[in-house]
Amino acid sequence: MKTAYFTENTIDSKAAALLDNVRSRVRQRDIHLNPDESALIVLDMQRYFGDAAYHAYIPSLPAIVPKIKELEAAFAAKGRPVFLTRHSNTEEDAGLMGSWWEDLIRDGTTQGEILPDLRTDGAMVLDKTQYDAFYGTDLEDLLRGRGTSQIVVTGVMTHLCCETTARSAFVRGFTVFLPVDCTATYNEDFHSAALLNLAHGFAVPVLARDLLKSLGAG
Repeated sequence: MKTAYFTENTIDSKAAALLDNVRSRVRQRDIHLNPDESALIVLDMQRYFGDAAYHAYIPSLPAIVPKIKELEAAFAAKGRPVFLTRHSNTEEDAGLMGSWWEDLIRDGTTQGEILPDLRTDGAMVLDKTQYDAFYGTDLEDLLRGRGTSQIVVTGVMTHLCCETTARSAFVRGFTVFLPVDCTATYNEDFHSAALLNLAHGFAVPVLARDLLKSLGAG
């Protein structure tokens, strides 16, 4: 079920192929990133998913870290906000997630820590308890308070937290960009399905390099 469909050596070619597949099957909208009204959201890049010692390890996650770091630097250089989410649960706030998953990420544990490579000065860290980064958080108010109309969704997992947050952002009126090579999940099937679903009505699929060009960093 788990595969390293992205590796350091294959991520560029694989991401391009995934994007080509989406574009061949879903009509693309003429929507472009406006750097002055955009924000970067990095979802749940925690040891629980990024450390092979844990059962939820995502084999493709290491390959997306350098590209997310580039986006973090580019958004910071533009003076635009970067949000890092940190997922954790108690039995009380887990809701149905407690029924679906083998265990819960506990607050204050090593497995819940954000990966050191992605901690960056000036980034805001938001704690969340559900797939949707807007649910039970101040994310919407923080975005609007910084003049944000567009968001770039990155992180893990593509078909769970990334897809759910993208849909939630859409219904709140935010234009969503999803860089194909800056999200990861357990296997290519899940990743590809999420891209097709989102591209059909919720988000603009792109490559990190194209966003970097728009931000003046490419």
